[in-house]
Amino acid sequence: MVHRQAEDPRWLTAEQRLAWLGMVRVLTRLPAVLDAQLERDAGLSFFEYHVLSMLSEVPGHTLRLSRLAQLTSSSLSRLSNVVKRLEGRGLLRREPDPGDGRASLAVLTDAGTAAVELAAPGHVTAVRELVVDPLDPAQLTELHAAHERILGRLDPASSTRPEWLET
Repeated sequence: MVHRQAEDPRWLTAEQRLAWLGMVRVLTRLPAVLDAQLERDAGLSFFEYHVLSMLSEVPGHTLRLSRLAQLTSSSLSRLSNVVKRLEGRGLLRREPDPGDGRASLAVLTDAGTAAVELAAPGHVTAVRELVVDPLDPAQLTELHAAHERILGRLDPASSTRPEWLET
């Protein structure tokens, strides 16, 4: 949510600007590096892996597409394109939602489960090397707290928080 103000903008201080530009660098570099690792090791993009891993975490490996879009911070149209691609590869399938015929479910297939299981070790290794290991436990706690505060502004209803994720 962006607020427009009639008065002059509150420009960032030098320290705030450094923090912001550092965050921008992480936000732009990290996805590219994770994409490259997953493509090389598992033939999946980071977003494809994220979709499959979200499905792998829920009972029955099934989610309504609208919920999966929320969890992956994606538009339904972007998600639909990726789901179609993953469906073509046999990694998931779409089914009508028995509780609401207008909605569709994404269901992880056995091949999709195998793909996640194949990709996960390399992905976790990359996440550890790039994000977790450079930080000491206190810094990691601070990073988590900072993310939660920022998400409180970006996602006040916590719609992107998986139900199974511990706070």
